[in-house]
Amino acid sequence: MKKVIVSVLGVIGIFGCSMMFFGVNAKAYIDPSVVTYIIQAVAGVIVAIGAAIGIYWRRAKRKLNDKLGIDENRNKEVESDDIEIK
Repeated sequence: MKKVIVSVLGVIGIFGCSMMFFGVNAKAYIDPSVVTYIIQAVAGVIVAIGAAIGIYWRRAKRKLNDKLGIDENRNKEVESDDIEIK
């Protein structure tokens, strides 16, 4: 799986570099709504990366705590579910 990801990233990198070096200048107008869309896309990517980092951080922390024998819930107080009606 890692080899596939690395090869795909390599192809994308080569394509991106060739676009930068051999690209043709274009005279075009960028509408303000396009800029807003680009900002939203960048913000979405940042949020998605943050969520992925958070998920993998929790998984790594849980595995480390399991290996070290640390209980996260050791000092937490839990209320009983009993309901008293008077």
